[in-house]
Amino acid sequence: MISTRDLSQLPEIRSLKKLTQSLAMLDAIMMPDWSYRYYSFNAMWDDGEQMASMNNGQGDEWYCLFNAQGAILKGFDHESVMSPWARDDHSVWPGVLDEVPERFSSFLKEPAFSIEDTTFCFWRSYADSRWRTGQIIFPENEDDPDGSGWLLSILDGKAETYQHWAEEYYERVVSLTAVERIYQHEVLTESLARELNPDAEWKALVAEAAQIQYLLG
Repeated sequence: MISTRDLSQLPEIRSLKKLTQSLAMLDAIMMPDWSYRYYSFNAMWDDGEQMASMNNGQGDEWYCLFNAQGAILKGFDHESVMSPWARDDHSVWPGVLDEVPERFSSFLKEPAFSIEDTTFCFWRSYADSRWRTGQIIFPENEDDPDGSGWLLSILDGKAETYQHWAEEYYERVVSLTAVERIYQHEVLTESLARELNPDAEWKALVAEAAQIQYLLG
């Protein structure tokens, strides 16, 4: 299981970016109404920066920023025992943000990321051989104290993981073959989109793909 206790199965930076683009493209196809989607990707977030996010509409979320230095992701599980709202002073759990490198300092100041609501954070530069976290003493007798285990499960890189999640969330059959093609960043065509969602609105998806920077055919 991917979690802040073991990030060894998390894809490296470039692969993670492609994966989050795929998730955003899949959700755009499956759900025309943006407010009901979990996953999004903004390839034009800022000069030299791209941003992926997950929001379940129930207070749980993560944001991942990609820039020339590398990538950093912060997440928030609102029911976590490590939530700032479970602490008397509403502060982020010790160690979670204390060692974030200076090169990612702007990430910590971005209002859109709600840094005050953070239960886990990790980062990696292009020079690093692995993802890194701060030195954290986790609460005892908790399987997933910061919520990273369940919030990051979609990032295992397996098309089956998204298919199973989407079938439950969207309450419809989802083509594994089509999901695999999007995971492989195959060029998106109208026929591929309709394999996932017969009611897909192609003109709207053209605009969505531009924001995600996903190639159209």
